[in-house]
Amino acid sequence: QVRLVESGGGSAQTGGSLRLSCVLSGYMTLRMAWFRQAPGKEREGVAVIFTQPGTTYYADSVQGRFTISLDNAKKTVYLQMNSLKPEDTAVYYCAASSSLIPRESVLDQHWYNFWGQGTQVTVSS
Repeated sequence: QVRLVESGGGSAQTGGSLRLSCVLSGYMTLRMAWFRQAPGKEREGVAVIFTQPGTTYYADSVQGRFTISLDNAKKTVYLQMNSLKPEDTAVYYCAASSSLIPRESVLDQHWYNFWGQGTQVTVSS
């Protein structure tokens, strides 16, 4: 069984930075990702990392501002968020998948079978 625990959420000003962490308990899955859900909106994929060989993918809305990374030894995935905007305000979820996901679906939540409890990120203007 896989368990995910996020930390690092909080508040920031526009232009500021936050770093989220997600610790995985259990076996290392093939894909790890960050999703977010803003009030009244559907959950959307933010960033994905393939645990081997470390390939990353990003949503257009965060490309160049967010960086996903993985420490295999610690079984921890990070999301470094820079140049934050108010529209980044959401609950951020860590997710993991044991499936081989088609490239065009890596940010599709339906492919992910393990989820953390979520952590709130609030960006004020």
